[in-house]
Amino acid sequence: MTYSIAPLRRPRWRTLALLALLLGPLLWPLHYIAQRYYSGQLAEQNRQTLDLYVANLLGTLRRYEVLPDLLGDMPALRASLHEPIDAGVQKSANQLLERIRQRTGADVIYLMRADGYCQATSNWNESDSFVGRDFSFRPYYQEAMQNKSGRFFGLGTTSGKRGYYFAAPVHDGGKVIGVVVVKVDLDGPEKLWGRTPEQLLVTDSFGVVILTSRNEWRFRASRPLNDQQREIIARNLPYPRGSLEPLEISDNQWLIQQRFLDEIGWTAQILAPRDLLERQVRSVLYIGGATLLALLLLLAVMTLRRRHYLERIALDARAKRDLELNVQERTQDLQTLNQRLQQEVHDREQAQRELMRAQDEVVQAGKLSALGTMSASISHELNQPLAAIRSYAENAAVLLDHGRVDDARSNLRLIGELTTRMANIISHLKAYARGARRAPESVALQAALEDALALLAARRRAMNVELIRDLPDAPLWVQAGETRLRQIINNLLTNALDALIEKGPPRRLWLIANQDEKGVTLIIRDNGPGFSAEALARAHEPFFTTKATTQGLGLGLAICDTLLRALGGHLHLSNHVEGGAEIRLFLLHGKPGVASVPQEEVRG
Repeated sequence: MTYSIAPLRRPRWRTLALLALLLGPLLWPLHYIAQRYYSGQLAEQNRQTLDLYVANLLGTLRRYEVLPDLLGDMPALRASLHEPIDAGVQKSANQLLERIRQRTGADVIYLMRADGYCQATSNWNESDSFVGRDFSFRPYYQEAMQNKSGRFFGLGTTSGKRGYYFAAPVHDGGKVIGVVVVKVDLDGPEKLWGRTPEQLLVTDSFGVVILTSRNEWRFRASRPLNDQQREIIARNLPYPRGSLEPLEISDNQWLIQQRFLDEIGWTAQILAPRDLLERQVRSVLYIGGATLLALLLLLAVMTLRRRHYLERIALDARAKRDLELNVQERTQDLQTLNQRLQQEVHDREQAQRELMRAQDEVVQAGKLSALGTMSASISHELNQPLAAIRSYAENAAVLLDHGRVDDARSNLRLIGELTTRMANIISHLKAYARGARRAPESVALQAALEDALALLAARRRAMNVELIRDLPDAPLWVQAGETRLRQIINNLLTNALDALIEKGPPRRLWLIANQDEKGVTLIIRDNGPGFSAEALARAHEPFFTTKATTQGLGLGLAICDTLLRALGGHLHLSNHVEGGAEIRLFLLHGKPGVASVPQEEVRG
């Protein structure tokens, strides 16, 4: 008797293609959500940047706002106006204005007579001195002569530099006899913008660009000017001749945010390229598409394996039926015995497969558990050094921009020390995961404590936490690893600062150390909310935490407890009688003055 074997069936690729077409439209909602999220994020970032720049610009101008009124009351300047031909009086007035300019940082300070000619100036001894020049056409002079405070933006007719002018009248018996003018240089606020994809744009009341991060946009009109405005501009000469070409900015190319400055009548704008937003949205769509493709491929593989499995079962069943029919033709007695033997073999094979599968699952679960613990531990321990490295790197970039190379080199050295510390932490966690142990060291407790405090100093000052120390002057030597001890103290201090966030001022942190014949005890205490009953009972358990999921993994105290036990010490948690949490860290005595032993792993 013969049987035919059906050919293997191919996976239904048409079905998978149809499923892909049905799932493809899911990328459209993903595109909408990503665009909305990154648009809001970019808008908020640009708003904060624009607010900072506007605050700096207004702060620069306000420094000089009252200076002309103060100078108008100085006797030396009044004497210069009363005795215009006295060389000694004029020299005193010029030197006085020069000294005031050097102290205040103004671009130039000058005194004008009632007829509009410059009488004295801070640049009297320079080639482009203002002495004897006629500035009566300037609006700030005309406003000051009307007994008002004059303000004006314009390009210097002599120096050719942009500036903002503050003017105030000089009185003598109720009569205006002259005008004091202070010119503020605006090149500094413009250069603060730096090289970023976002562009700066500041326009005056006429809509003309006066400050910008792009040189080709400067002194171009962002909106059409009427004949009256052009006449005023021609009379006051605030811009270079031949400027005021139209400036067109497309909304399709830029995301624009603006703020009107009521105090000076200007408008500040920040323009972010739309490509910044589109690039992030495209990245999200690429990730979503790749995920969808991976899901389809996984489904195809699972479908193929399922069909192969079913076909193999079918082949086994047909072979078994062939064998049973052949045995029935030979002898009825052997048929019963053969059936029993087949059933026993089948049962044994099934049991063996189940055993092997169970062993594989146990081994895989152990690997995943170890990998998860190692990843979570490394993430928990490296968060703070990474944050410090980021802060030092940003500071170094700013210092290099300002030419402070030595300070930047100091920051880079600190970054190098933090990377060494991170490498030691990773090495320790690897040794811990392999069941290895490190040779004991003799470490000064105060040095490790000061290092941890330095790492958290910026955060402690920002929280206004008062630090109270009760530490002996002589070094306390303990048996520990230098990196492990700093890691333990850093985790405990970080937990204390986290607890103090929930409490209003005053915030206090106590550090107390003492020793006896058994060892050294370090007490870390705060005046925060303290430990709950559940926290005291479960604080040493891995992944138990009372913080939000975004603030902690619950590994800090578990790691500290494990490290201390390996060093022969222990950790005790309690609540102080006066409120707040109290942590006692006990360590064995170390040999005084002994240098640190190299951290070599000793197989346990």
